[in-house]
Formats: sequence, structure tokens, C-alpha cells
Amino acid sequence: MKTATLNLRISPSLKEGVKKAANIEHRSIANMIEMLIRRHCDDIGINIKEKSQSNSEKPNG
Repeated sequence: MKTATLNLRISPSLKEGVKKAANIEHRSIANMIEMLIRRHCDDIGINIKEKSQSNSEKPNG
């Protein structure tokens, strides 16, 4: 899956909170942020569709 970079600035206290939450759930901070964004989008009715794999990325068989 291709990824895109998202740079953002947040308060140190918010970063520390996200870091603690990620540690509790055994996630990276990036994965925690992604999960929170997906959860919020789902909660407000925004469907996030993953791009399907291209032919070159599909397993042989």
C-alpha cells in the first residue's frame, strides 16, 4: 500500500497523551493517529476506501 506523509504540529501535552495511548495499545504513534482519524471518519459517516492493489502488487497464483 502506498502511503502519504502528513506533517502536523501539536502541543507537547497532546503528543504525550497520544504517545501514552499508543503505548497502552502497543501501537506506534503514527498508527495510533491513523486509527483515531479512521475512527473519527467512521463516526461521522466518511467512508475511507483503500486503493486496491495494482496488478504488479497482486500475489501470483
